[in-house]
Amino acid sequence: MTDRPSPPAAILFDRDGTLVTDVPYNRDPDAVRPMPGAAAALARVRRAGVRTGIVTNQSGVARGLVTPAELAAVNRRVEELLGPFDVWEICPHGEADGCPCRKPRPGLILRAARRLGVDVRDCVVIGDIGRDIEAAARAGARGILVPTPVTLPAEIAAAPEIAPDLPAAVALALGHRARV
Repeated sequence: MTDRPSPPAAILFDRDGTLVTDVPYNRDPDAVRPMPGAAAALARVRRAGVRTGIVTNQSGVARGLVTPAELAAVNRRVEELLGPFDVWEICPHGEADGCPCRKPRPGLILRAARRLGVDVRDCVVIGDIGRDIEAAARAGARGILVPTPVTLPAEIAAAPEIAPDLPAAVALALGHRARV
């Protein structure tokens, strides 16, 4: 018998700053660069049989800085570099639009869980800013913060769980101790 918790049904990742380097309003697939350890971390999740998804705010569409076709091309490049995801949930709205999907609201996470056919309480959300973790909490999912230079100190202080990098966050999500 083991005291290790069972893995989650799904791990939902923020895209920019979490899986790939954050290029503001990226419309160029050639500018997509995986974060260190992202490919190996995702391979580990997939080997564990855990579903994967991306939940991402993309206000560049609402602002007219990125076309839907450019966004789709960037997302295809993410999958070329990191493998296929079981679900993508994208909020193309601006901050002032008041939509229920834009993080920190829970809509993206709730829709992803529904599309995957899993209980949202059995999902882990991994992201690099407070909005990701707040959206997870509002949805009833577990949130793990992976701070980057843009993560605010208050966001770090408020996070229920923090990992130093993506591989460590995945280890925590899968119920393993992170390697130090």
